[in-house]
Amino acid sequence: MMLFTEVRGLPVLSADGDRRLGTVTSLTVDAPAGLVSHLRFRAGRLRGETVLPWEAVRSLGTGAVRVGPVTPPDAVPPGHDLLGRRVLTEAGVERGTVLDVAFDPGSGRVLALFTTRGELSAGRMTGLGDHALVVRTD
Repeated sequence: MMLFTEVRGLPVLSADGDRRLGTVTSLTVDAPAGLVSHLRFRAGRLRGETVLPWEAVRSLGTGAVRVGPVTPPDAVPPGHDLLGRRVLTEAGVERGTVLDVAFDPGSGRVLALFTTRGELSAGRMTGLGDHALVVRTD
């Protein structure tokens, strides 16, 4: 298990570890599927963000992320970061703000959401947009 806050800021290396490609800026989540779908990183402050499908991640540890061929996907999903995102139920009831997310680094499966109002099961996620993360009502 890893936390999103542990991954943000990690160096991104080529699969063989010979080249530093950038620094992790965020992880994109497919909320209804409950999976990390993409890794986002920057090579420098003035450079654009590179987006890779989660399948390109070869290994992920506390020291670095190693990625396979750096080929951006044809369709890049919106970069809605879960960290700091407002949480609303389907009925529009405020459920706090996301502080961190636990996930399985091998599969990308989201395990739990830690919010300002406590822990939420990842299975409750129904959508993620510009405004908020939407979760099923209790």
